[in-house]
Amino acid sequence: MDTADILKKVRQIEIQTNKLVSETFAGEYLSAFKGQGIEFAEVREYNPGDDIRAIDWNVTARTGVPYIKKYNEERELTLIIACDVSASLKFGSTDKLKQEAAAELTALFAFSALKNSDKVGLMLFSDQIELFVPPKKGKKHILRLIREVVAFEPKSRGTDIGLCLETLSKVVKRQGILILISDFLAPVDAFSKPFKLAAKKFDLIPVVLKDRLEEKAPRLNVCLEVTDPETGEEDVISLASGELDGELAAYQARHGAELRALFNPYKIESITVDTAQSPADPVISYFKRRAKKLRK
Repeated sequence: MDTADILKKVRQIEIQTNKLVSETFAGEYLSAFKGQGIEFAEVREYNPGDDIRAIDWNVTARTGVPYIKKYNEERELTLIIACDVSASLKFGSTDKLKQEAAAELTALFAFSALKNSDKVGLMLFSDQIELFVPPKKGKKHILRLIREVVAFEPKSRGTDIGLCLETLSKVVKRQGILILISDFLAPVDAFSKPFKLAAKKFDLIPVVLKDRLEEKAPRLNVCLEVTDPETGEEDVISLASGELDGELAAYQARHGAELRALFNPYKIESITVDTAQSPADPVISYFKRRAKKLRK
């Protein structure tokens, strides 16, 4: 895309996303993410029924009267969006590439954070760190992040989710929310260790991009020459027998089970986004489920 096309696409995403956020997302986002910590406010005299764990024993000893510490929740959050820009995201069997769905998702999360005065940062990764934009506030900053996801041309074609997570764990000093957007087609054992470490530091939310053609191939009496976009490996596949469907189903079942085994110990719920549908729907559903759990 040339500059005019990029600006037009960013503007389209901005208009669509702003409307969604104003009507639906902002409230769901606020209720789903309560704040990442507490800050000390003051001490006051103990009243019957107060939590005795909040007693300030130093002040109590000095005054001879029980005092408790009061805290305020820190509302400001830091949101980091880590987005896969490897060659597999250039794939799409419908009118939308996985990369385009990733840009729309970035906009949804970023504008929701903007509405609530939270900082947003961005990391783009392939099998190397392609770009890191530190967290900031402001609409101009958000539009820059969307533009990067829409138009960025990565130097490399492969995928290294582990490197992304390791790097973020080092460079982002403050705890916050980490949205990890990828098709997660890499072997799970290649990034399981850094994923576990990142899950302990961040409120980690994996967003899994899926294209239906990667799960079920059409039955046609043809053979296709195919090339792996990341490795360049070539092969010839037949669509006539249905054998490919069986292989795809087996892979998806195995890979899905491996991802769940990685997520479940940390009570992490992923968001699955089908590129043939609006990415907003599964994100709204996720926010509502999360808010409901927090209210319990």
